[in-house]
Amino acid sequence: MVVSGEPSESSSSSFSLSNLTQAFPFSSGNPRIEETRGVMHLYREDPTSSSASDLPVGRKSLVCVLGVPNHMTYADFCQFCGSFIQHILEMRIVRNDGMEDQYSVLIRFDDQDSTDGFYKHYNRRRFSSLEVEVCRVLFTLDVQYTGSIEHVQASNASSTDQPTCPVCLERLDQDTGGILTTICNHSFHCSCISKWEDSSCPVCRYCQQQAEKSICFVCQTTENLWICVICGFVGCGKYKAGHAIMHWKETQHCYSLEVETQRVWDYVGDNYVHRLIQSKTDGKLVELNSHCMRTGNGCESCSCEDKTMSEAILNSKVEAIVNEYNELLDTQLENQKLYFESLLQEVKEETEREISKAIEKAVTLKLHKLQSKLDRCYKEKKFLDDLNENLLKNQEIWKAKILEIEEREKKSIKLKDDKIMTLEEQLRNLMVCLENGETVEQLSESNEIKDGTVIPLSTESSSTSASEQGTKPTNKRN
Repeated sequence: MVVSGEPSESSSSSFSLSNLTQAFPFSSGNPRIEETRGVMHLYREDPTSSSASDLPVGRKSLVCVLGVPNHMTYADFCQFCGSFIQHILEMRIVRNDGMEDQYSVLIRFDDQDSTDGFYKHYNRRRFSSLEVEVCRVLFTLDVQYTGSIEHVQASNASSTDQPTCPVCLERLDQDTGGILTTICNHSFHCSCISKWEDSSCPVCRYCQQQAEKSICFVCQTTENLWICVICGFVGCGKYKAGHAIMHWKETQHCYSLEVETQRVWDYVGDNYVHRLIQSKTDGKLVELNSHCMRTGNGCESCSCEDKTMSEAILNSKVEAIVNEYNELLDTQLENQKLYFESLLQEVKEETEREISKAIEKAVTLKLHKLQSKLDRCYKEKKFLDDLNENLLKNQEIWKAKILEIEEREKKSIKLKDDKIMTLEEQLRNLMVCLENGETVEQLSESNEIKDGTVIPLSTESSSTSASEQGTKPTNKRN
C-alpha cells in the first residue's frame, strides 16, 4: 500500500508552490531485505501564525505527523489519535533521514473537514503530559517515490486482488476501516495493530527502534570495540585504552569478536580464528574475503577457481567449520568451567576463613563480655559481704544498747515505785496527823477533857478512821 498525493497540474503551479512547501526525504522497509525511498512535499509551517485556523490554500486530505518518538509503538500512536481513527483511511509509517530516534506518519482522511479538524486538534500538542515532544502536523502536497518499489504492494485503488490483514485475515479495504502500513511495508487494520503492544512488526518482527550503538563498558568510547563471546563484555582494543585485553587477563575469556569486522580473535593463540561472517543482505554465512597471497596485484593476476567451484567448496566446508567452532567453544567452555570452579573454590575457602574468623571474634567478644559480667558480680558480692559484716556489727552494738536501755528503764521504774511508796507512806502519816489534830481540837472545844492526858491512837485505828473520813463527809468548824 502506497500513500501518495496527486501530482501538480502544471510547471507554473509547481513553481508558485515551491516557496510554500519543503521537501523531506524518507525511506521505509527493512534495510536487510528491501528499502523504499522517496520525497514528500509538505506545506511550510508559518512560525508567525498563532491561530490554528490559518490553513494553507489548496490543501488536501493528506497530512504528515513529523517527529514521533521511537518509544511510541503503533498501538500508542493509534490510541493518541483515537478520536479521529474512524475518519482515517490509511496511515503509513516512514523514517526521515537524519532522525534516528524518530519516525513520521503519513495519514489520509476520508474528507477535508476531518483533515482540518485533526490538524487543529493535534498540531503543537504534546504526545503526553510527561514528555516535552510536541506533535507537528503538516499538510502534504505530494509524495514521490524515487527508489525501487518492486516488492512494495500496489495501491488499493488499482489492485484487483486486495491483500488481507495478517492478524484477522480479512481484506484490507479502506471502506471497512483504516489501514496502517508499518515501517517494514506490512499492512494491517488499525483496529488489529492497536492491540499489538510491542514495537516490532507482528509479521517480520522488524523493530522500528534503532539499536543502540555499542560502547566500551569502561571508557564509553565507540571506536575499535571488541565484544567477549563468552560473557558479552564490550571493551576497546589496544589502539584505544585496551580494556578488552584487560578483561581477558582478568577472566581468561580468550575469544573476542571485533564489532566492526565481525572477526574473532584468540588472545591465547594470538591470531584470528574466524572464517565465516554473516552477510548483511540475507543474513547467511559467507566466507571472509581474503587477499591473494601469491602476488601483490590482487586476484586478477592469479588463476583462482571460478565462482561456482568456490561456492561448492564453501558449502562442503561449512559443516566442518561449524564442527570446528563447536569444538573450540566446547574447549573454551570447559576451560572456563575449570577456571570458574577454581574461583568458586577460592571464594569458598575465603568464605570459610572469614566465617571462622568471625566465629572466633564472636566467641572472644562473648567471653570478654562474660568475664566483664563475672567481674561485676564478684565486685557486687564483695560489696554485699562487707555490707553484711557491717550490719552484723551494728546488730551487736544495737543489742547492747537495747539491753542497756532496758536496764535503765527497769532502774527508773524501780525508783519510781520506791518513790511512790515513800510518798504514799508520807501521805498516810500526814493524814494521821491531820486526824489527830482535829480530834484534839474538838476535845478542847467541848471541855470534855480537863487536866487529862491525850493518848495517841494506834496506827491501825488511825488508818481506819482516816479511811472512814475519806468515805464520810467531815464536819467543818463554824
